[in-house]
Amino acid sequence: MRRARFRRTRRAGAVTLVSALTLTALAACGTSSSDDGDNGDGNSANANPAAPLDPKTKVTITIDCMPPAAKKAELKEWNEDVKEFNKTYPNVTVQGRSTPGQCLEPPRFTAMLKAKSQPDVFYTYFTDLDQVLDNDGAQDISAYVNDRTVPLLKDIDPDVLGSLKKDGKLYGLPTSNYRMGLLINRSLFEQAGLDPDTPPATWEDVRAAAKKIAGLGGGVAGFGEYSAGNTGGWHFTAQMYSLGGEVVDASGTKAAFNDAIGKQVAQNLHAMRWEDDAMGKTQLLKWGDLQKQIATDKLGMFLAAPDDVTYMVQQLGAKYENFGMGPIPGGKNTLAGGNNYMIKKGISPDKVKAAIAWLNFKFTTVGKGQYDWERTKADSLPVGLPQPNLWLNDSKTKDDAARQQFATMPVQNFKAFMDNPVPGKAEPPKAQEIYKVLDNVMSGILTNKDADIDKLLSTAEAQVNQVLANG
Repeated sequence: MRRARFRRTRRAGAVTLVSALTLTALAACGTSSSDDGDNGDGNSANANPAAPLDPKTKVTITIDCMPPAAKKAELKEWNEDVKEFNKTYPNVTVQGRSTPGQCLEPPRFTAMLKAKSQPDVFYTYFTDLDQVLDNDGAQDISAYVNDRTVPLLKDIDPDVLGSLKKDGKLYGLPTSNYRMGLLINRSLFEQAGLDPDTPPATWEDVRAAAKKIAGLGGGVAGFGEYSAGNTGGWHFTAQMYSLGGEVVDASGTKAAFNDAIGKQVAQNLHAMRWEDDAMGKTQLLKWGDLQKQIATDKLGMFLAAPDDVTYMVQQLGAKYENFGMGPIPGGKNTLAGGNNYMIKKGISPDKVKAAIAWLNFKFTTVGKGQYDWERTKADSLPVGLPQPNLWLNDSKTKDDAARQQFATMPVQNFKAFMDNPVPGKAEPPKAQEIYKVLDNVMSGILTNKDADIDKLLSTAEAQVNQVLANG
């Protein structure tokens, strides 16, 4: 899920066409194949897909998720990047589409795919690939992406690229990624006599720390969890992964959570809620609720991605220095996700090349675009969170050094998370439908002291098997 935000759940917003983002006159906002880039005889000047875009090529591309006017600094940087991009490709017109809040909500995204109305370059989450391909919506860009068109391709985390592949074919380029960890309120940890530089590493440690934090009184909860809006099921999945469990079996056809690990997850949460009284009395929480609690010093810790901190600082008035992060307790695996752009199937080869050139400049070049940390700091935007970080090898070394140099927050607060990386694991197939079912397990555990855990899990198992069978 996401992106985010909500990687995990797209926040609603009407898609609005925004104009005038380039140095050249804007053409009409089309999303279908055109003759842009032809030599005049109907033959593309860039016939070889493996070759980079010819800088002389004239073409217009439409792109999702340009920052809205309300995000002045981000929009400023987008415009600067278009201007810089046009120094190399002066005849490429970039038309951005802006959305308040998140880029797309699920019903609108589905309707867009079915109507074939997506822009040339459209924003998706890692979990959207199957839906996009089911609707024949994305171009196979395998032949277009190589170390000439994306020079740092070898340094991009292969697990991230793997989320954009199906049957060996590549359908997108990543813009951000995340791996879930344990987000903590450092102030409450200190008040409870806990070391904020050493967050709990096991679920037994989490339970013990939660009891101490809840013991502070004043309505403070030690540990928080979701149980509504598909977010409960999402976090149940993350906890299963953390202990080495699975939600769906390797065949992708049967539920796998009704086992000893699933019972362990459920029983631990039930104990923290009812035996320890460490999770607060308000339940049926969804994304945004736990962020508000921890930002106002009413919650000690919860599972999150690092970019939750940015949301809390920018939207809720919290302070970076009040938060820290450790790896997900258990440490076997952690739920990984992120965002990317795909390219509309059927557009001209020149449009595809222009799209890849833009995405490479903006999102997959160390020191440029979104990775220009000096500029990000100058624009009073956050620098220093451990993610997104697509990089391996020398690219990672260079990018990490720049994040440290231009950090706007205490980077050491995330040292435990960075020093103890946990393998990332993708979300299950038909994730949102499965999460909706697993919400019932989480809500049952957290709202009913006498919950029958075996029955909750077996009922959910049957329902998920039906979801997978319908797939």
